[in-house]
Amino acid sequence: MDKFLAAAIDEAKKGLDEGGIPIGSVLVHKGEIIGRGHNQRVQKGSTVLHGEMDALENAGRLSASVYKECTLYTTLSPCPMCSGTIMLYGIPNVVIGENKNFMGSEALLREHGVNLEVRQDAECISMMDEFIKSRPDLWNEDIGE
Repeated sequence: MDKFLAAAIDEAKKGLDEGGIPIGSVLVHKGEIIGRGHNQRVQKGSTVLHGEMDALENAGRLSASVYKECTLYTTLSPCPMCSGTIMLYGIPNVVIGENKNFMGSEALLREHGVNLEVRQDAECISMMDEFIKSRPDLWNEDIGE
């Protein structure tokens, strides 16, 4: 496993330890993490702080040219909201820890020219699977069901 996916998994674990949903993400520019975050909908009572959104928020305001040189690592396939943000800012590459527990808007991202790499990482899969089984109410709320 590479260090960037490992960092996203660490973020997911932070979210779980805080009583939230275990989804983490990091934004990487030229080999350096410039933003990291985890799902904080529960912790902050937020409607939008998914892992990807938190990582982008923590990266701060960036120029369009920086986004176009980034790779976003996320432990779970991006939902429509996060996918829209990826497309809006022109992030060209997304590394996905897994999509077995949830298939996000990968087809839409591909249609918009985003390069996706799905790792099917065993730790990402088991962490989400265990969470979904133990907290289906919270999981369904997070995905809008």
